[in-house]
Amino acid sequence: MNTVTKNNHPIDSDTRSLISTRYKTITKAVNGDFWGSNSETAHSRYVGSYGRGTAINVSDLDVLIELPNGEYNHFTSLTGNGPSRLLQAVKKAIQDTYPRTDVRGDGQVVVVQFSDGMKFEILPAFRKLDIWGEWDGTYIYPNTNMGGNWLSTSPKAEQEAMAAKNSPLQSNGLLFDTCKHIRSVRAEYFSSYHLSGILIDSFVFSAIGGWHWLREGEQRSENDGVSFEQSLFDAYERSASWNILKKIAQ
Repeated sequence: MNTVTKNNHPIDSDTRSLISTRYKTITKAVNGDFWGSNSETAHSRYVGSYGRGTAINVSDLDVLIELPNGEYNHFTSLTGNGPSRLLQAVKKAIQDTYPRTDVRGDGQVVVVQFSDGMKFEILPAFRKLDIWGEWDGTYIYPNTNMGGNWLSTSPKAEQEAMAAKNSPLQSNGLLFDTCKHIRSVRAEYFSSYHLSGILIDSFVFSAIGGWHWLREGEQRSENDGVSFEQSLFDAYERSASWNILKKIAQ
């Protein structure tokens, strides 16, 4: 197996620039239809691997776009599959801006598949308010499967937990580097396997324990025992995902 390398698999500046341009264009399109706003950044945030900091250059781009809660009341009051109708409304907003691009609803998201291979998955969502009208960071989003229903997610808490684990005081960057490394192996050798990014990130987050990149002035001990890779593979073997993870690590 190739080894995990520090600060490896960076996304080049041209790709980041193109991601940013398309992110802003899509956000502006949805804001125009749902908020009456021309803002390219309001109500929108990166989620998924890009938002967690674990994406590589072939990763899909996941974007959560918040919609007015009045729209939630509207689509939940409709007969039939309200979540599906919501995705179609968001799809139309984006397709008006990208008429020659493949834009389609798919389960919980609107997929924007560009001809150069870059793919955005847009998750329309609403703030989940408690009985006092307060928001705790949780969003409600549509699921068109099984006749339609509504699910919830807390991406900010997820991102904060990943950032804390990757910080100098904890893994000192090893968490993100390991997640990216596994993604690169999957993409290069085992792209046909369905192994989601959230599964990779969740597994490494749990398995990494106290391992970290050496900090400034820190020396590796001769009594450190098995290597990080061996420790990680031992954890793979104990996990329910061993059969899949073993294949991508060979």
